[in-house]
Amino acid sequence: MGTIKVLLVDDQKILLDGLKAILETDPGIEVISTALDGNMAIESIERQTPDVVLMDIRMPEMNGVECTRVIKGKWPRLAVLVLTTFDDEKYIVDALKNGACGYILKDISGDKLIQAVKDAYNGENILPAKVAARIVQKVSGRLDSPKDKLKKALGLSEREVEIAVMLSQGFTNKQIASALFISDGTVKNYTSAVYGKLGVEDRTAAAIKIRQLLE
Repeated sequence: MGTIKVLLVDDQKILLDGLKAILETDPGIEVISTALDGNMAIESIERQTPDVVLMDIRMPEMNGVECTRVIKGKWPRLAVLVLTTFDDEKYIVDALKNGACGYILKDISGDKLIQAVKDAYNGENILPAKVAARIVQKVSGRLDSPKDKLKKALGLSEREVEIAVMLSQGFTNKQIASALFISDGTVKNYTSAVYGKLGVEDRTAAAIKIRQLLE
């Protein structure tokens, strides 16, 4: 594996300096550029393409959610790893829907930060367990009535309801597997069962129908 080229994006310069110092303790990682907002990040990528973008989710001008959408539209193979706090579930879900490979919390240790960047480079999904659990709970159980609607309308099990709601939120099979601590194959089986009960054959049709039922 060659040197992993990283772009750091955060509106707090002191945090950028700290992240850069930590990452560059690993000889296999090079921080090639830093940016203070999404617009600067895109300009930086146009000058020199990194392997991994480590990006704060809350920034002025263009936040991490919108910047992820633009980056993945222009550079689909570029790994975007979102830097966030524990209470940003809505932003996290939107960033994942826009193509982020995962997220890490700002209080992460140095060694785990380095490993997360390496995992992102290698195509892994990074979903810290304590936040993933909260996201699953939030998207599948905000209210009892939406869950009841899906159960009654489709005869779904508890697990199928969780997966159905995450499908409607744009989660990939890998992201669902990581968040629910089950295998990709198990997610595929549950997804097929949900498709069958919905009477659809693909993810887009399933998401549309689930959202309609949850309204």
